[in-house]
Amino acid sequence: MITIEKINNLNKSDFLGIFGNVFEKSDWIAEKVFALKPFKNNEDIFLKIIGIYENSDKNIILRIFNSHPELVVEKKLTSNSKSEQSNARLNECTNEEYNEFKKLNIDYKNKFNFPFIIAVKGKHKTEILNSFKQRIQNSLDEEFFEAKKQVKKIASFRLEEILK
Repeated sequence: MITIEKINNLNKSDFLGIFGNVFEKSDWIAEKVFALKPFKNNEDIFLKIIGIYENSDKNIILRIFNSHPELVVEKKLTSNSKSEQSNARLNECTNEEYNEFKKLNIDYKNKFNFPFIIAVKGKHKTEILNSFKQRIQNSLDEEFFEAKKQVKKIASFRLEEILK
């Protein structure tokens, strides 16, 4: 467990090392949060990190979306994404499942211009695949809203892990 006192005493490099990937490959958020020290408590840091994301404009949100890996097929994953996908058994796909994910990734990216994003924690690959098939039917506005919600969930799970 990391205490709020310890967090407040971290230098920028150490702070970014801990919080830099709360939002996938978007350590600029952690940099902005670092400038807001000191924090009152864990909830304060949580709200500040999530608040920066929530208050970002649509183009920045799209950049964050596009920082996320495609499910199953992407080889270069951050340690967070690799662990999250492994826990959902996405690294154990059959050839048929792999090909289905691959096709859905392509179709989804072509339709929405960002990768399919889902908070996989607590989910199994079958549930994720079913959600993928369902969400690809959404409109762009519906899917933008859903992807934004999913990114926030992923960040919340990651923050909970750090702050527990």
